[in-house]
Amino acid sequence: MVSNQIIQKALVEIATITNVNAAIYGNDGNQIAVKGDMSGIDDKDVVSFIVSGDASSSGSRFYFNRICQDGETEYVSAVKKDSDNALMASGLLKVQFEGFLQVYRERMDKDSFIKNLLLDNLLQIDIFNRSRKLHIEFTEPRTVYIIKSEGRVQQHVHEVLKQVIAGNESDFITGTDENNQIVVHSIRNRQAAEADLMGFAEEMLKAIRAAGMEADIAYGSVVNELKDVSKSYKEARLAHDVRSIFYEDRHIISYSNLGIGRLIYQLPINLCRMFISEIFGGRTLDEFDEETLATINKFFENNLNVSETSRQLFIHRNTLVYRLDKLQKQTGLDLRVFEDAITFKIALMVVKYIDYMDRIDY
Repeated sequence: MVSNQIIQKALVEIATITNVNAAIYGNDGNQIAVKGDMSGIDDKDVVSFIVSGDASSSGSRFYFNRICQDGETEYVSAVKKDSDNALMASGLLKVQFEGFLQVYRERMDKDSFIKNLLLDNLLQIDIFNRSRKLHIEFTEPRTVYIIKSEGRVQQHVHEVLKQVIAGNESDFITGTDENNQIVVHSIRNRQAAEADLMGFAEEMLKAIRAAGMEADIAYGSVVNELKDVSKSYKEARLAHDVRSIFYEDRHIISYSNLGIGRLIYQLPINLCRMFISEIFGGRTLDEFDEETLATINKFFENNLNVSETSRQLFIHRNTLVYRLDKLQKQTGLDLRVFEDAITFKIALMVVKYIDYMDRIDY
């Protein structure tokens, strides 16, 4: 159903070009939109024209035309006979409006189809039939991108993304809530590398930032058929969640590069609590001072390199060794030993996951 505001905007644009006074009525005879002076029109005349079944009519002061879709009367146009080109404008208004409605309906049908496709609300046979009707290629490889930003700038982000994908009729943009824009991106190269997928994400983020906004982008894997688009969408959603827990410093992330974060995210929370209790012996990260935590993080950043870590922390090598020995006494883990380092790194990530789940529950 086309909103009255959209009909009003379309009427103003068309009537302004033809320089006439005009109005649009619903098939019940109620006025929906008006442009200019339409005084003197009688609603009974409009209803009488609708009931007559005529395609067009010339009243004493107005030209009437049916605006139809699929053989059914959707609206009625009325053009005032106060200019030499009123008759021509009346016919033009009808043709232009029917074309506008067809394009709008097709766009809305595609948007609805893509949303239901993403949410996995369609049977495979329905996907095939509707995609054929809407002229959407079934076997084209695609990837789903989720662009998350603040709700108040979503419409601006939407307009920016429309410009980015302009010219590629195989790409679709839609939204499932107030915080997310979703781009279903068609892959021209069936052997698209991860760099190509990342490149498109970077292009979108660059355009958003150029417009003075920020966003985070996650994307799923490439799927080869339209019926599997929901799979890529679910992967992109999971990637967004994992990013928000473990990789907040990354503004772009892909499902294929989530690493161990994806594994931890799918662990039962009770199992995670048991693991942390065993590793830290009942202690919590809050009990470690900021200096110790900063040392640990920098040590991991430098791939367990003692010399480079001490240099970046501006401390003597022996001071770093002292801190690591102190941590070993507290936890029983020596971060200079690869296996212990892996255990501690996983523990830090599990703690982040537990904190995230606790916030959600709260």
